[in-house]
Parts: sequence; structure tokens; C-alpha cells
Amino acid sequence: MTVRAFWVEAAGLGAIRSVQLVRPSTDEVLVRTLYSGISRGTESLVYRGNVPDNQYDVMRCPHQEGTFSFPIKYGYICVGIVESAGDLQGQPVFCLHPHQTQFVVPRVAVTPLPKGLDPGLAVLTANLETAVNGVWDANPVPGERVSVVGAGVVGILVAWRLHESTGLDVELVDVNPARSELARMLGLDFRSPANASADRDLIVHASGTEAGLQQALSMAAPDGRIIEMSWFGDRPVSLPLGEAFHSRRLTIRSSQVGQIPPRLRDEWDYSRRLELVLSLLRDHPELGALIDGESDFDDLPITMQQLVNVGGVLCHRIRYPEDAPCFV
Repeated sequence: MTVRAFWVEAAGLGAIRSVQLVRPSTDEVLVRTLYSGISRGTESLVYRGNVPDNQYDVMRCPHQEGTFSFPIKYGYICVGIVESAGDLQGQPVFCLHPHQTQFVVPRVAVTPLPKGLDPGLAVLTANLETAVNGVWDANPVPGERVSVVGAGVVGILVAWRLHESTGLDVELVDVNPARSELARMLGLDFRSPANASADRDLIVHASGTEAGLQQALSMAAPDGRIIEMSWFGDRPVSLPLGEAFHSRRLTIRSSQVGQIPPRLRDEWDYSRRLELVLSLLRDHPELGALIDGESDFDDLPITMQQLVNVGGVLCHRIRYPEDAPCFV
């Protein structure tokens, strides 16, 4: 079977390639993609060629082909329908797979969507999984004063999950005033950087900018914790670690979705975390407001080029054609 996939051929240049599939074996499934999502932060770094050499192995995603020095088939947000025979036939599933019209993967690589979850909403799965893990890493304490700096998809989801899971008031800080309405809809207090509160006990940084991390440091109370969720790729970051950083005993700690916090590893694994995320999406359809754009798969080379060069984008969803080839 000949299907189509999105490849980055060189820095800043994407293309649709033909890909040959072999018939699935008894422990594999054939999935026809309905939607994929663009993880703008990470995929922009991959698209531009900004992944450091020493992070190639860490940043490799499941079912990736090629290398970060190009060409590369990359991506990890796919929602589709199982078309091969078996107990999952006809079931909508989520899979960590690059952008491709159809694909064959081991059965264990797909997770059925719970009944009641709109497949179009499931493109938020990977970002919400990152947010859930970020809240675990933050380990909020009752009564803490909490802020999130950066109102991209991950930042908004972290702020929402902090509020939803703990009942704490959460302040969302961003330079874009257009985020205020979305913040209020999700029960969050929105502030511009100039009006952000000081003396915060817990600050999650997710803006992806040097200025945002500097802002987080300036907002911290004595003994405050900054959880860094932005990944800067190969960009150096300058921080004011003189001044009052030591006298206020501040902490900066990284968070990354690839590892569950040690204190939770006996109770949680990746499958259970994914099930939690899918149930949250099913029960909170209001999160669909974070999907602010959609385009066709065939336009993906142009779409990707546009998305990495504009600001203010949340989750962009890719829609796939309904007709698909079949094995003969």
C-alpha cells in the first residue's frame, strides 16, 4: 500500500513523500489517520534544525524516521481509526506517530479513546500529558500562591490542571492580552507581565522565552520554586543569578514529560498517565478552545512554514482525507 507522510527535507523545508506500508501482522494494527496535531514548540525546533547534537537520542520520537540533521519524519500526535481486523477494528485510537495518512504499528502502540471523547479533541493529548506531568513535578502545596508564565498550549493546560486538581487560585501571565478571555473561561486569573503578582511560592515557566524565565525569577517569594517547562533547543539563555537569587534561596527545576517523578513511579506508569489524560479530555470539552486552527494534510508543507514564523498560535489541527488506499 502506498500512503503519504510529511517529511522535513532540510531546515525550513517540508514536503509530502510517498511511503510504502506492508500488511500488518497479527500483533499489529493498520490505522487511518483522522487528525494529527502540531506541537508547535518542539516541532518548530525540529523544523528549523535547532535540536542540539547531544540531544538527538533524547528527542527521538516513536516511529520517527530519518535524523535531526535531515531529512526527518517527525511528530507525535495522531488520532485515527483502526482499519485492520481484530478486537480494535473500527475503534478510534491515539498514537505517538508522525504526520501520515495511514500507518502500521504494534497493537500496544495505540490507545483506544474512551467513549464520549471527540477524536478531534484528542489532538490535545500529548500537550495535556506534558501538563499533567508538569503539575506532578511542581508538587503544589495547599495555600501556595501560584503563577504560570506563558499562555501557550502547555502553559494554559498547566495552569488549568493546577487549578482543577488542587482548587488553588492560579495566575496566568502572558504578553498577549487576547489570552485573557480564554483564561477567564478556564477559571484562571490573567495578568500582563507588568501587572503580575510578586511573592509567588510556585511559578511554572512555559513561555519558551528568556524574558519569561527572567520574569518568573522576579516574581518568586523567598524559597520560591520555579518549574521550567520550556525547552530552548540549542539557544543559550541568560539569567540574573546574581542579585537576590541566592539571598532569597530560589530554586529552578526542570520538568520533562519523558520521566514520571520518582515519588510517583510506584503508583503511576505511562499507560495509566495516558488514560488519565484521555479521561480529562472527555470530561472537559471546554479545552477544545485551545484548538485555534485547522488545515488539510496536503497543505502541511506550507502550514508548517507559516506556523513556525508567527506568534500567538495555540494548537493547530491537521485534517486528513476520508478516502484512503487499501491493501490488495
